[in-house]
Amino acid sequence: TEDEIMLFEREMKEFWTKLKSIYGTEQINQTLALRDSCKESIKVLSEKWSKKLKEGDLMIDKIQEYSNEILQQSQRISENQEHLTEIKSNLNQEEKQKKDLTDSIQELKEELMKKKEIISSKNKAAKERVEQLCKSKVLFEERLGLEIRRIHNDQLQFIFRHIDHKDPDKPYLFTLSINEQGDYEVTSCTPPLDCIAEFQLKVRETNNFSAFVANIRKAFTALSYK
Repeated sequence: TEDEIMLFEREMKEFWTKLKSIYGTEQINQTLALRDSCKESIKVLSEKWSKKLKEGDLMIDKIQEYSNEILQQSQRISENQEHLTEIKSNLNQEEKQKKDLTDSIQELKEELMKKKEIISSKNKAAKERVEQLCKSKVLFEERLGLEIRRIHNDQLQFIFRHIDHKDPDKPYLFTLSINEQGDYEVTSCTPPLDCIAEFQLKVRETNNFSAFVANIRKAFTALSYK
């Protein structure tokens, strides 16, 4: 109420009057100046700490930013490490494939060399057989009335005469070669003989070439009487 307000104002005036009378105006002014100085100091400190807090917040943000950047770099390093591991694994696989291929090539070379040696050996054996047959030429000519000729592809042609009593000069012939397996093989026969395959098989089993030639001559002779 207005009365209460007036009463409060009156009491305040009495308080300040008593205070002035006790301490004096100068002390009160000093107290007020000290209060103002304290307020100013507190204000300055508040502003200073407020600035420090802002700087601290900025520092925290900067640290957080650095932390995020370090985390991203760590992730990139991890990804690069995985990529390097994958590349290393691929290189190891390629190295293994290269070694396997090199080993396969070496095996093929060795196998080819063996096959060449086998073929060379067979060719040598075939040539030796042909040479043997040629050396037997005189013997066959004398005893069986046989002429032996070497024709193309290292084949030998055997020509019999004096078989047909009606026409002694009529030729009966067959051609012989050595196949890849090193076996005797009749490539042609004139006139044809039904038993030539049987004779061929037998000479492969027995390797008795003289008997083979003699059997063919007998077969030609028997054919001339039909």
